Amino acid sequence: MQAIPGYATTKKIEQEGSGPGIAKGNNVTVHATGVVKETGKKFWSTKDPGQQPFSYQAGVGGVITGWDQGCLGMKVGETRLLEIPAHEGYGAAGFPAWGIPPGGTLFFTLECLKIE
Repeated sequence: MQAIPGYATTKKIEQEGSGPGIAKGNNVTVHATGVVKETGKKFWSTKDPGQQPFSYQAGVGGVITGWDQGCLGMKVGETRLLEIPAHEGYGAAGFPAWGIPPGGTLFFTLECLKIE
């Protein structure tokens, strides 16, 4: 895993992509799968039946901090694993409705589909 300067979140490129990388302010579409590190349980995936790829504006706080910073530089076709500590994820309270415990560390696998 590689450090993300200024953050506790770490990243690992699992499959290289091509073209320009995600920059702050880009509109991005990704496949995303989230797993709680402590339990190994998946809490969300855009690849599950009935789900669709997720679109958001990168680097402006529209998603949790670890994801927001961890996606920067991704290229179309790239798959990246992020390990996001609680304080850059859902914090001390967790997100009980999704099965994320208080202080839970998250693994997010992101696949960059489109950058605009």
